[in-house]
Amino acid sequence: MPAADVLDLFLELAAIPSPPGQERAVADRVAAFLDGLGLAHDEDAAGAAIGSQIGNLYCRVPATADGGVPIFLNAHLDTVPPTGPIEPEVRNGVVVNRHDTILGGDNKAAVAAMLTAVADVVRERRPHAGIELVLTPMEEVGLQGAKKFDASRLAARHGYCYDHAAPIGNVVLAAPTQKSLMLVFQGRAAHSGIAPEAGRNAIQAAAKAIAEMRLGRVDGETTANVGVIAGGVAGNIVPPECRVWGEARSRDGERARALAQEMLDAATHAANLCECGLESTIVSEYEGYRFARGHPAVRMAASALEACGYPVSMIESGGGADANVFNAAGVPCVNLCNGMADIHTPSEHITVADLEGMTRVTHALIAAAAAA
Repeated sequence: MPAADVLDLFLELAAIPSPPGQERAVADRVAAFLDGLGLAHDEDAAGAAIGSQIGNLYCRVPATADGGVPIFLNAHLDTVPPTGPIEPEVRNGVVVNRHDTILGGDNKAAVAAMLTAVADVVRERRPHAGIELVLTPMEEVGLQGAKKFDASRLAARHGYCYDHAAPIGNVVLAAPTQKSLMLVFQGRAAHSGIAPEAGRNAIQAAAKAIAEMRLGRVDGETTANVGVIAGGVAGNIVPPECRVWGEARSRDGERARALAQEMLDAATHAANLCECGLESTIVSEYEGYRFARGHPAVRMAASALEACGYPVSMIESGGGADANVFNAAGVPCVNLCNGMADIHTPSEHITVADLEGMTRVTHALIAAAAAA
C-alpha cells in the first residue's frame, strides 16, 4: 500500500543528513529511486554557482492521457543543519527522531509523498497529463537552488510545493517579500579606561539604531527582525566594528521595501550620532505573491483536498518557499501544507497518517490535472 511505501521511503530519506550545500547523498538516493522507475532525470549546474554539492534535480514523466493540464511538483532536499544524529522512528503513529535534533520532515516528507505518488502512477499505468518534479538544494538558506533553476524548462502550466508546517487542508494564498540587511558600523578602537574619548563605539551606534527600529509584527502584513549582532574585541577596548543582520518582510512588497529603507535610515542616523561609519547592504531574498481563490491552481488543489476528505482553509503565510521563486518567474506555484510540525526544532515530527494523506492528495492532484 502507498502508506507503507511512503513511510519506508521517508524513514530512509530522513536518516540521510543533508544540510544546505551537502545534499549529495540524499540526491543520489532520489536519483536511484527514479532510475528504478525507468524515469529519465537530470541535474543542472546550479550547484557550482551556489556552493552546493548538487544542482536542481529535474524529472519529466511524459503524459499518458489525452488532454488535461500538466503540473509540476516541487520540494527541497536540504534541511536546516542537524546538531546530532538522525535516527527516525515511529512512536504511536508519529515519526520522530530518537535523538535531540531535527527530524528532517522539512522537506523530506514532501519528497517522499511526491516520489511515492509518482511511483504509483508509473507502476500502475495511471493516466496523467504530464508530471514534472523539481527537487532543489539550499532552500533553507535563501531559496538558492530554485533561483538558479531554468523555469522555461517546465511544460507544466502550474505546480505545487508542499512546504508549510500546518495541517493538511490549508492552502497558502499569499506569501511575503523579504529584504535582508547587513549593517557594518565602523568605529575607532581605543583603551576604554585610559582614553575612551579617543574611541568611537560601534556597538553603541548599533544599539541606538536597533532601539529606533520597529521590530516584531509591524502590522497585519509586515514583520521585521534583527537576528544577529557581532562585534567588539575585548572588554577594555572601545569596539571598532559591529555587524548587524536583520530583515523586513511583508505580503505587501512596497511595505517590505519601505521598512527595509526605514531600518537603514535608523542605522545611518545612529552612525552619524556616534561619529561612526556605516557600510550597508540590502538583499532582495524573494518576492511575494498572492493568489485569488478562483485561480485554476487553487481550485484544483481545493478539489484534490476535498476528494481526500480534508476540509479546505485558505491561509496567508509569513514565510517564503520555493513557490515564491516559481511565481516570480511567471509559473504559478501553490504551497500546500503537509502536516509537518515543530520544524527546525528537536521536537519536529509528522504523523504516518499525514505522510499517507499527502500521498493521496498528490494522487488526487494528478488525477484532477488529467481530467481538467
